[in-house]
Amino acid sequence: MEDPVLNAHNKEEYPPCHTAEHILNQTMVRMFGCPRSMNAHIEKKKCKCDYLLESAPDDIQIKDIESRVNEVIAMHLPVNISFMTKEEASGYVDLRKLPENVSDTLRIVRIGDYDACACIGNHVSNTSEIGAFTITSSDYVDGRWRVRFKIIPA
Repeated sequence: MEDPVLNAHNKEEYPPCHTAEHILNQTMVRMFGCPRSMNAHIEKKKCKCDYLLESAPDDIQIKDIESRVNEVIAMHLPVNISFMTKEEASGYVDLRKLPENVSDTLRIVRIGDYDACACIGNHVSNTSEIGAFTITSSDYVDGRWRVRFKIIPA
């Protein structure tokens, strides 16, 4: 594929936090069967993601989420970028959150065999560069669980 044309990116995420967000999303999908976060705010000092859940995770589940994300980080998985058409990606990644005017070529970010999604943000090249994932707080309102987290650099 020659010089893929992608939509412009309007954010500057902190790569370790943004990569951790991908791992958190896949962890939530696996643990709760929910979709990836419905929205996210990713910065170096603070991050938050919202998930549609029937009930809030309890304290034990929250610790389990945190542990599972850190286990994936500790696997030192490569983070790879590839390009494919929307049609090719449709059977491979969840495309529901893409804007209507998305380019035909998608940038797919893979974290080892753990996660893959269409994304144009900045990421680390290996999960060993992330550091420790820590959930700082969460709340649950009207079917939406908001989790706040930070990364403690390695």
